[in-house]
Amino acid sequence: APAEPPLPFLVGPRPHLPGFGDKFLRKTRENPLVPLGCLCTVGVLTYGLISFQRGNTRHSQLMMRARILAQGFTIAALLGGMVVTAMKSRK
Repeated sequence: APAEPPLPFLVGPRPHLPGFGDKFLRKTRENPLVPLGCLCTVGVLTYGLISFQRGNTRHSQLMMRARILAQGFTIAALLGGMVVTAMKSRK
């Protein structure tokens, strides 16, 4: 008698499991301010590091302060999105 296969074979189409890209797009549509804040933070940080490397310490310090503001904006957007999501789930 033939041996049974160790795992049963699936018959028919496989269900679509959401991947990272699908989840990222859904979350971005729900709260577009978080990725925007992240992009701003990375941009300001990069520009500040370039200024530091070039020896422009005054401009580098200004960019590091701007980075703190961008991070604060991102955290506020994240918390705001969580509050909105919690309020929607209560209804």
